[in-house]
Amino acid sequence: MSGYMSSPSRPYSPGAPAAGGPPGATSGAPMGSPMRPQMIGPGMGGGPPRGPYPTGGYPPSQGASPRPPPQGYPSPRPSMGPPTSGAGSGYGGGRAGGAGGGGATPKRPGDARTGPMGARPGAGPPQSSPQQTPQSQQQQPPKKKKKLADKILPQRVRDLVPESQAYMDLLAFERKLDFTIMRKRLDIQESLKQPMKQKRKLRIFISNTYFPGSGGPADSADGGGPPAAEGAVPSWELRVEGRLLEDAKEGAPKGPKRKFSSFFKSLVIELDKELYGPDNHLVEWHRTPTTNETDGFQVKRPGDRNVRCTILLLLDYQPLQFKLDPRLARLLGIHTQTRPVIIAALWQYVRTHHLQDQHEREFINCDKYLEQIFQCARMKFAEIPQRLHQLLHPPDPIVINHLITVDPQDTKKTACYDIDVEIDDALKNQMNQFVLSTSNQQEILQLEHKIHETVETINQLKTHREFFLSFAKDPQCFVNKWLISQSRDLKTMTDVVGNPEEERRADFYHQRWSTEAVYRYFYGKVQQKRAELEQALGIRT
Repeated sequence: MSGYMSSPSRPYSPGAPAAGGPPGATSGAPMGSPMRPQMIGPGMGGGPPRGPYPTGGYPPSQGASPRPPPQGYPSPRPSMGPPTSGAGSGYGGGRAGGAGGGGATPKRPGDARTGPMGARPGAGPPQSSPQQTPQSQQQQPPKKKKKLADKILPQRVRDLVPESQAYMDLLAFERKLDFTIMRKRLDIQESLKQPMKQKRKLRIFISNTYFPGSGGPADSADGGGPPAAEGAVPSWELRVEGRLLEDAKEGAPKGPKRKFSSFFKSLVIELDKELYGPDNHLVEWHRTPTTNETDGFQVKRPGDRNVRCTILLLLDYQPLQFKLDPRLARLLGIHTQTRPVIIAALWQYVRTHHLQDQHEREFINCDKYLEQIFQCARMKFAEIPQRLHQLLHPPDPIVINHLITVDPQDTKKTACYDIDVEIDDALKNQMNQFVLSTSNQQEILQLEHKIHETVETINQLKTHREFFLSFAKDPQCFVNKWLISQSRDLKTMTDVVGNPEEERRADFYHQRWSTEAVYRYFYGKVQQKRAELEQALGIRT
């Protein structure tokens, strides 16, 4: 083995005999460093199985992936020059990797390799690092999301600063408060999915005003009514207005004021057909998508006789309500309700009277009352909505009979009626605002970020304190441990494997693996030359 060792300053050129070796032994690659154990690389021809060392005696060129050595063999190093002084040389006797102790391999005298990867002569130029910089920037991991555990102070800090327990108590209270708010928010969201209605009284004012004709100045003076314009005919005016009565509960939230027409879907005023004929006795108003809401309705007609009228008001139910068939209404005790409430009441009736089939649970065995209503002795529960469709009717309108009087002594008369209406609960708007509110969310995030930064600063200060405290207790032992740690970190950063100090000595190459490495190396070279010769001669194997 000693005949194959070469000095670092003595290059081994192709075609020259190896120092101390047999004549004619050549190498296809420059050897500017001491002989190192190598293995046959892939694509080098037939031969023994692959070993743990790359072919050629140098680090693999671009495109080749080095393989780790097996157990029992020391790992080869890319370079084996003597350690040089410089920044980073105090981290365990390794090579200086530049000003910052990086991983660049120092070039030795006589080394024919160029580039950071030790490419052989004739190989393509190595890839430039600026081309790889954008990819490394794109592959940067996303920013770490802050967690609740990042706000907890370590136990050592709490032992060192007893006042920090107050912060931990506040942190526990904050978690409890966040849990309570989240649970309340979920409860409110579930409540908002259901219609929240409130029953209120709507007071309707029906008034009529009589305008006498031009019967002369005496008539207008004696009648006490408003003076009539000259040439005017007697007439009357009917007004239908209304407003919600104030809630009797103190402190009840007040919603926005609603127009009178917003409570109704349609309004029909039916006058005396004998007085106004078949074509002029109806006054109708129906809601349309473009309807403008109003505070009341006004009808004016000529006449000097009392008129009986009928006012029909159809409430605008939201959600829609239906009037039940009289037989089903008596059975369920419901006159007018929404479809889900009607189905729920029917299901409650089925459960109360044990009408669900014991074997086929999706079927309902009708009793004599349900059989009369649905005209069947047995039906599926899924068929109930379809069968209910023919038993549900539009709700009845509110009917008000009013007499329009034309008394000159009392020109204006008013009648009041109270009806029950359902309006949206004013609390629903407040609940919706609470769920959608994000006014203080940004402020909370800023405070959370500030807390995380403060805890991180405390952890850094704790590390600094332990660092200097350990140095103050035993400076010599601390410096030795610190140098060992820094040397280990430097090896990790520069991808250095093996022990540089052992590889500098000749005894390292007199071990068992060196002989096998030499055999494998020359066997690989012979196979390579053989393959080149067969290719040149056109011999196919």
